[in-house]
Amino acid sequence: MTSIINRARLGLIEQAGIAVATLTEGLAQEELLRSRLTRAEVLRQLKILADSAGQLQPAARAAMPELDWSGWDALRQRFSGPPGVSLDEALWFACEALVPATLLWLRVYQQSQPELFRMAPSLFQKQ
Repeated sequence: MTSIINRARLGLIEQAGIAVATLTEGLAQEELLRSRLTRAEVLRQLKILADSAGQLQPAARAAMPELDWSGWDALRQRFSGPPGVSLDEALWFACEALVPATLLWLRVYQQSQPELFRMAPSLFQKQ
């Protein structure tokens, strides 16, 4: 049961990361920070991603050491803080650096360790 929950969380991490990448594609920092609607949705997606990363079991995190889990933990705290420069910096850093790196490493691990991501065994798979 626990591994299914971890797989679901990894799916949420990937979906939220893709949403952030899509929403911020081509935006400069100032454009993102000025856009009330886009900024709010990006922050919502980043919170989903960071919360899901924070809820992964240590064994799941250990299986993917190149992902910056401690970075997501630190940003999770900043995302729940008050509006201001600190939140703006965390938001932009996540969009520019952490999300792209996370998506890249998730793709690598989906290829090298597909069992971490597979929700259910195939009906045709021998047991």
